[in-house]
Amino acid sequence: MFSEKFELCCQTNDDQSEFWFARDLQSILNYKNWNDFKEVVLQAQITCKTSGFDIVQHFLDTDRTIKDKKHKVDDIMLSRYACYLIIQNSDSKKQEVAFAQNYFAMKTSLANLFDRNFASIRSKGDTALFGKSTQAMKAQWKVPDRRSLADFAPTIILKAKDFAAEITIFNAQQNQMTTEPEISSEHITNNQAVRKTLLERGIRPESLPPAEDVKKVERRLASDEKKSLKNPDVLEN
Repeated sequence: MFSEKFELCCQTNDDQSEFWFARDLQSILNYKNWNDFKEVVLQAQITCKTSGFDIVQHFLDTDRTIKDKKHKVDDIMLSRYACYLIIQNSDSKKQEVAFAQNYFAMKTSLANLFDRNFASIRSKGDTALFGKSTQAMKAQWKVPDRRSLADFAPTIILKAKDFAAEITIFNAQQNQMTTEPEISSEHITNNQAVRKTLLERGIRPESLPPAEDVKKVERRLASDEKKSLKNPDVLEN
């Protein structure tokens, strides 16, 4: 499963801050060619800069010796936020990327920037997007207890929620929002705007059927991966 592979690849610096190597993320997302993946990283760096963050704090060039290679290769040390940006700029047609985007949806961005009252902010956003509460949607989609609504959400809903969250983050930073009420108000407004756009295009979020349980799909892919271990793909430089 993506979540397990991703967290297992987490490294720590001397100051105990966490980071990931870009080549490890490349492998998890099933990008065969390093140069192709670096193009995705570049787009993520552009997003990082336009969002008002220091690129060097999240993307640090380095080199290292990879297992089974006799020479050093260039690599990049990534923050969790950098990983999130890379995943958002990756090819969503890849199943591995789709799972990664689901994992990060409404988790890394808002949760890390606004860790206090995150659940409340997210719930208010859901109500604005669906026209009904998170619990009501979980009941409608028959989401098991202790499972996330995002695990059963269609891709278009994940994209919609993430877009609204990105606008909230941007405006909160630009306008130096610090309190839960003003961040919640911003998030509600953005979800209402996204809902309006969807409705204008004939898409009613609360009327969409649930997607297949992402964990079932991950287990199926994991099983297929085990069957193909005899012929593993080799990443290109």
